[in-house]
Amino acid sequence: MPGIRINLIDLMDIILVSFAVYQMLRFIRGSRATQMFIGIAFILILTFLSNLIQFRALSWILNSLKSIWILAFIVVFQQEIRRALTDIGKSKIVRYFIKEERKTIIDEIIKSVQKLTDRGIGALIVLEGQVGLKHIMDSGTPLNANLNSELIVTIFTPKSPLHDGAMVIKDEKIVAASCILPLSENPLPGINLGTRHRAALGLSEESDAMIIVISEERRSISIAKKGNLKINVDANTLEREISRFY
Repeated sequence: MPGIRINLIDLMDIILVSFAVYQMLRFIRGSRATQMFIGIAFILILTFLSNLIQFRALSWILNSLKSIWILAFIVVFQQEIRRALTDIGKSKIVRYFIKEERKTIIDEIIKSVQKLTDRGIGALIVLEGQVGLKHIMDSGTPLNANLNSELIVTIFTPKSPLHDGAMVIKDEKIVAASCILPLSENPLPGINLGTRHRAALGLSEESDAMIIVISEERRSISIAKKGNLKINVDANTLEREISRFY
């Protein structure tokens, strides 16, 4: 068409907008939002036509309500917007970066467990799952510190004011230390459990958390999860278990 030049940037812009509109239409298809979307689209078209034909009164009313249309769109489609954002968070691209971040967290936990085991320092490390552990965190000292192996080792070092009790890790943060865990009343037959192991087992019976236990006497690693206790776990097994948990 004479006078119109389309370069590569314009073409990419058109493709991206078309893809976004297509995905939006595909997303709301078959839901209760379809009719509402049609209604809002009709109002937008009416606004465009009134400006084009120069219906001044109607244009003034519709243009004055632009901010209300945006707010109405958010309110009406809040469930669909929430679902769309959740789907974006589950996409392969986003999960790739989360996976890299999780790998760093896992590496720091493994390093700290190995150091604690080599030095014969006892520890209880709780990894929060989907079930919130606010009551456990409230029993200890809040930290909200970035997760790193040196800090974990320092906290559990004897004579540290926070070494007694459990540490709770949520996402990439050490949220609390010196926390009190419920003791299990169902010790496993044939296994002589100490207080740390009973506490780890007790919390695993009440939540979906994963609890890592380091025994100072045996210099061994145990894992409590879903009411089960694995004892004498090596570093490779621990890494696999944490990866599965996350």
